[in-house]
Amino acid sequence: MQKVKALKRFGQNYLTDSNIINKIISEFSPQPNDNLIEIGPGLGALTEKLLEKARLLTSVEIDRRVIDQLRKKYPQLNLINADFLELDLSELLINKNEKLRIIGNIPYNLTSPILFKMIESNEIIKDSVLTVQLEVAKRITAKKGTKDYGILAVLMQHFADIKLNFKVSPNVFYPKPKVYSAVIHLFFKENCLKEEEKKYFIKMVKASFGNRRKTLKNSLSNSIFSTVNFLDSEIDLTLRAEQLDVEDFVRLTKFTLANNRQSLLNT
Repeated sequence: MQKVKALKRFGQNYLTDSNIINKIISEFSPQPNDNLIEIGPGLGALTEKLLEKARLLTSVEIDRRVIDQLRKKYPQLNLINADFLELDLSELLINKNEKLRIIGNIPYNLTSPILFKMIESNEIIKDSVLTVQLEVAKRITAKKGTKDYGILAVLMQHFADIKLNFKVSPNVFYPKPKVYSAVIHLFFKENCLKEEEKKYFIKMVKASFGNRRKTLKNSLSNSIFSTVNFLDSEIDLTLRAEQLDVEDFVRLTKFTLANNRQSLLNT
């Protein structure tokens, strides 16, 4: 494809190294009947390899400059010119029994919104292979008690099993980013939380890490959970958020809804 100048406003860094591209495809292992969604095909580096393996590929590209080129080169591609964050992913389901598989070299400035988007639709996503900033990959896979353990770690580890595959040098991108990247594989779990519990679980985690240096009691007292009596929750609120494991936050959420649901609905 014709070379296109990467735009900073889209966070574009085009992947150019065939060895890395092949490693990503190998990890993703697309199958002929998979319903694949590609975030930001760009110049088609991953697109071409995906189309060699699978028949059902939808690529979502926000940059209008490459749309005509992609359609001309890959006429069999289902190409959507849109912002991935604004899509209703359920509309991309072809067969309700076959969940979506998502892949992409995503913009670093949109990593968190894209991950939250997938959490919102976790019930219809099987897995996802993403190229992200290395520091973000470390945060997602961080263990409790470490400095990187925070909101992203707790949420992503509850909703998915996470594999950090390999580090990626800036030299394999055009233009070169100033940081190292990493390829991660997210395997979404069957969620045990009901929709309301899921909503408040996310709010609970965000509120708990609202003031990292403060105890849970102090952090939660400055949030929508300020009126909740946590006395019988069996969670030690003198701890800081980074000292709790993922299941502690689940228990805290379920206790809160079981005992204070009405007061929360009024906030």
